Amino acid sequence: MSNYSFIMSQGLFSHKDALTIPYEERAVQFGDGVYEVIRVYDGRPYLMKEHIDRLYRSLEAIKIDLTIDNPTLTQLLVDLLEKNNMTSDGHIYLQVSRGSAPRTHVFPEKTVPNIYAYVKDTPRHMDKLEKGVHTIILPDERWDNCYIKSLNLLPNVLAKQTAAENNCYEAILHRDGVVTECGSSNIFLVKDGKIYTHPTTNHILNGCVRMAVERFTTNLNIPFINEAFTIDDINDADEIFLTSSMSEVLPVVQVDGKQVANGKPGTITRQLQKAYNTDAQIEGTKKAIS
Repeated sequence: MSNYSFIMSQGLFSHKDALTIPYEERAVQFGDGVYEVIRVYDGRPYLMKEHIDRLYRSLEAIKIDLTIDNPTLTQLLVDLLEKNNMTSDGHIYLQVSRGSAPRTHVFPEKTVPNIYAYVKDTPRHMDKLEKGVHTIILPDERWDNCYIKSLNLLPNVLAKQTAAENNCYEAILHRDGVVTECGSSNIFLVKDGKIYTHPTTNHILNGCVRMAVERFTTNLNIPFINEAFTIDDINDADEIFLTSSMSEVLPVVQVDGKQVANGKPGTITRQLQKAYNTDAQIEGTKKAIS
């Protein structure tokens, strides 16, 4: 695969060209921007519409006026995949900042947003999807507007690093004992055949895979309840799973060193994994989830 990105929406450039960051880029100085990560399977983007729609909602929330419309931006990303001859599993990283201007906290006038995107090969983590992952519980120290997919990810980075230092895949975040989401994924608890997850308030990001899972549950006749659960509820969970574009539908088999139920991925999680594979049209030649 050749390595091409685009910057500032001016067309397609080589990765070498894209390494030059515009001077006084507000994304660098302030984290003043938003982003999306779009999963690609066999060269085909998955949940592209959901991601681009959410990008524009985030842009509106932080008052960035992107003159490129939704269909045009979508086509630029499709062109990017084609330019890279993308036929494998991977992802698109897309970022929009307020632009480049002399450093000031107030929005600079007449600044044109900078747009960055690149494509990268990313194999599926089949071992984790099959066996599940370990997690830890940490306080949610992020800001109050987590529904915006902001570039300001330092609290998330610190949470994920703490998880990694404890040989865990993810950090389950809570506010005063109420579970919100994870460092880079949404979280769900299964009890008595029902799925519980934090409602879509400003304290969580409404993940694109989260939206897809809610759609899957309708077809599978599984109750999907937008109701927060607590860290105490985790002890009695029948199943726990995570979702994100990079995690897909990922079983959690251990929390804070304690086994979840029987320590194996549960039946409902497996049903949702299969629904995800079907919806993403993941080829049967891939190793199937049992």
